[in-house]
Amino acid sequence: MAPPDPDQPPAPTQIIAIANQKGGVGKTTTAVNLATALAASNRSVLLIDLDPQGNASTGLGIARDDRAVGSYCVLVLHTPPEDAARDCGIPHLSVIPAEADLAGAEIELVGMEHRQTRLRDALAPLRSGAIHYDYVLIDCPPSLGLLTVNALVAANTVLVPLQCEFYALEGISGLMRTIEAVRRGYNPSLRLSGIVLTMYDKRNNLADQVAADARGFFGSAVFDTVIPRNIRVTEAPSYGKPVLLYDFRSPGAQAYVRLAAEFLRRGRDAGVA
Repeated sequence: MAPPDPDQPPAPTQIIAIANQKGGVGKTTTAVNLATALAASNRSVLLIDLDPQGNASTGLGIARDDRAVGSYCVLVLHTPPEDAARDCGIPHLSVIPAEADLAGAEIELVGMEHRQTRLRDALAPLRSGAIHYDYVLIDCPPSLGLLTVNALVAANTVLVPLQCEFYALEGISGLMRTIEAVRRGYNPSLRLSGIVLTMYDKRNNLADQVAADARGFFGSAVFDTVIPRNIRVTEAPSYGKPVLLYDFRSPGAQAYVRLAAEFLRRGRDAGVA
C-alpha cells in the first residue's frame, strides 16, 4: 500500500459506516483490522465504536473502566470528537470508544431534536477540515435503529461485511432498504463502498455458493478480497489486539492487508482516496 503523497493537499475526510443488522458477521473484526491496515499505510484513521457492546474498543485494548468519554458523549452530550478520541497505541490510529451509557442511547435519542443527524453534526469539524483524518470508520451496532441511522446519515459510504453462510443475502435486504431511505431523506450522496465476504471456508461448498450468489447479485460492488475463517482472527480480540498485530503472517491478517489495499485502490479509482 503506497503512502499518501506529502506534497499533495490532504483529501477530504472519508467517513465509512461499517454496517450489517445481522450479528456475528465479522463487522467489528473488519472495522478494527481495516482501520489498523489503513493506519499502517500512513493514513490517519479514526475508529468510532458506535456499538453498545463495545467490542471494537475491547479489540483495540481499551478496558471497560477506561471509557469514561466516548461515542455516547459525542452523540448525546455534544462532546467534541477531538475530546473523545484517544490513542490506542497504534500509530496513526485513534478511537472513540463505546462507553456503558451508549446502551441507553437508542431510547434517549427518540425524544431528541435532530435525532437522525446528531452524529453528522458532531463530525462537522472533520468535514470542514478543522480536524483532519484521512478516514473515519464507524462500527455500527447489529441493528437498524437510530445509532445505525446516525452513522449512515454521517457517512460518505457504507461497507457491508457479508458472511458466507446460509440466509446471508436475505438478511442484507433490510440494510439496503435502510440505506436507500437514508439517501432519500437525509444523505443523498451516500453510496455503497462495497461488500466484503467474510468467514469464508473453502472446505464448505455452501460458502462458494453464497460468494457466487453475492457476486451475481451485487456484481463489482463485492470486493475481490475474501476474509477466511481463521483461528487467529478469533483469538486476537481476547488479547486486545487486531489480528495484524497478534499474528501478522496469519491468513486472516494477510487478507485484511489485501482488503485495505483494494479499498484504497477503489477509492483512487473513484477519485476519493
